[in-house]
Amino acid sequence: MVPKGYIGITIFPFVFLKHKSLAKNKVLINHEKIHLRQQIELLIVPFFIIYIVEFLVRLIQQKNWNLAYKTISFEREAFQNDAKLDYLKKRPFWNFINYF
Repeated sequence: MVPKGYIGITIFPFVFLKHKSLAKNKVLINHEKIHLRQQIELLIVPFFIIYIVEFLVRLIQQKNWNLAYKTISFEREAFQNDAKLDYLKKRPFWNFINYF
């Protein structure tokens, strides 16, 4: 279920991990929980539409798959805050907007 080159993917309401042992990685789980919150805020389907469109735009701009992925606003928010394990307790609604 997890694409090659990735260790986790979140599709509301599930978090899929490459290996069961990754469930102990608190930073990774927090990263995926941030995506769950983003998906809920955008009522799930619009999240994926925006995610894909933004990825395609970034891919055209960057001409690099990995860089395009890492510069998606949803990923930027998750990567910049995944080590802050209490982030979701204080996170403002639609905070991903600040990462566009």
